Amino acid sequence: MTKKPVRHIMGISGGKDSAALAIYMRDKVPAMEYFFADTGAELPETLEFIDIMEDYLGQKIKRLNQHRGFEHYLKLHNNLLPTAKSRWCTLNLKLLPFEKLVKNDEAITYVAIRADEPQREGYLSKKPNIKACYPFKEAGLVKDDILQILKESGVGLPQYYQWRSRSGCYFCFFQRKEEWVGLSENHPDLFEKARYYEQYHKEKGHRYTWSPGESLDDLIARASEIKQKSASRITQKKAKNLMEAVLMADEDDIPFWKEIFDRCDLQTKIHPASKTSLDRGKREVLKQINGVGKMKILWVQSLYYDIKIEKLWTDMIFLD
Repeated sequence: MTKKPVRHIMGISGGKDSAALAIYMRDKVPAMEYFFADTGAELPETLEFIDIMEDYLGQKIKRLNQHRGFEHYLKLHNNLLPTAKSRWCTLNLKLLPFEKLVKNDEAITYVAIRADEPQREGYLSKKPNIKACYPFKEAGLVKDDILQILKESGVGLPQYYQWRSRSGCYFCFFQRKEEWVGLSENHPDLFEKARYYEQYHKEKGHRYTWSPGESLDDLIARASEIKQKSASRITQKKAKNLMEAVLMADEDDIPFWKEIFDRCDLQTKIHPASKTSLDRGKREVLKQINGVGKMKILWVQSLYYDIKIEKLWTDMIFLD
């Protein structure tokens, strides 16, 4: 019996890094299979960008979850919304559909983690027939290289970067306060849907809110304050908008961490040095927060926009 060839598979999330990797690998692995895990809760800009990528690559990007999106799995989880502690959305709408796509075939999955992201691992399958490959890491490519790839290709950046820092569901609980305000301004219908989910959850006796520490109603009531603080951060970075501020963010973003410490009422306990590493800073702030109990622990999650927090967050033991 002839052995099946190894499959080369890449997921395109609708974000800048996976798009740049698809562009980078297009002529290097002609047999590449591309897929997009559509959660059924994507931003219109994300879906438009996937269409742009499909045109650029010259082949179909397979859509996963076409018949079973977020609403389906929400019902299966007794209408309990996903949280940082219970991320059934990622498992059911991204990882398991990917494994179903691969089946038992031997496959290499190409992961868009850059050389300047040593702590990121991504969401990897534990199945022995699926191996991960990191072309950007292997080539030593960093953020500036990724932006250059997108610029030179003519594809550019997804439009949501004008007001949001990452791809993902419109109600993603990892988005920042100003991104919720951005959602209300750019897609008021989607903001209202997120608000409906939150209100329904409350009526069922649950205390969870999408944005830690306050409901969407409370958040939007102070939209002006949130936008003012966001504008101040952008000015400090000398950026034109949120997109540039995010792209300019580096591993030693001291003003950002200072804000975290201030919001956690820990400013008298932590004084970051100008060269404090992100990893050391995260460990220290979480250590300090745990030291004072549950107080405002979720403020860190709500303020931190980078995906690196996800693994750290899921590894922590939370207090109810």
